[in-house]
Amino acid sequence: MAWMDYLREIPDFPEPGVLFRDVLPVLAVPDAWREVLDSLEQQVRPLGAHVVMAPEARGFLLAAPLADRLGAGLVPVRKPGKLPDPVFRERYTLEYGENQLEVEETTVLKGRRVVIVDDVLATGGTVKACAHLAERLGAEIAGFAFLIELKALNGRSRLDDIEAPVLALERL
Repeated sequence: MAWMDYLREIPDFPEPGVLFRDVLPVLAVPDAWREVLDSLEQQVRPLGAHVVMAPEARGFLLAAPLADRLGAGLVPVRKPGKLPDPVFRERYTLEYGENQLEVEETTVLKGRRVVIVDDVLATGGTVKACAHLAERLGAEIAGFAFLIELKALNGRSRLDDIEAPVLALERL
């Protein structure tokens, strides 16, 4: 099984000039989905994470079963207005604009090792914002894990100041 065979590429989405990598078709094929989860688990388990943190929305789909496999907690990082106050907010830029992420201030992460998981590492803004939120909650960043890293967008460089491994199942 080659899970990448199910990856869908959509040109000019969500804006002209952007080539969107859609991982949702991968999740619809049980053998491909299992291959992704097995591979992620194999790469992430050695990081010794207590918690898996993921940004909305596709990150949630990967993080929940991965956290279960690792025996770790799960912290979803939400888009604005989805969580009750008090929240920590973090603004970030991405390849086609700006956005903001939030996490509940009451989330207990002090002293815990966190791995941040998302589907694609593009410019790195989203996961950098997640890392800042985790650090504000007192967590130690154990690493980052992605299905795909888009090398041309150099998102890995935005994570250089965080001493944690950056893992990707595929680098395109």
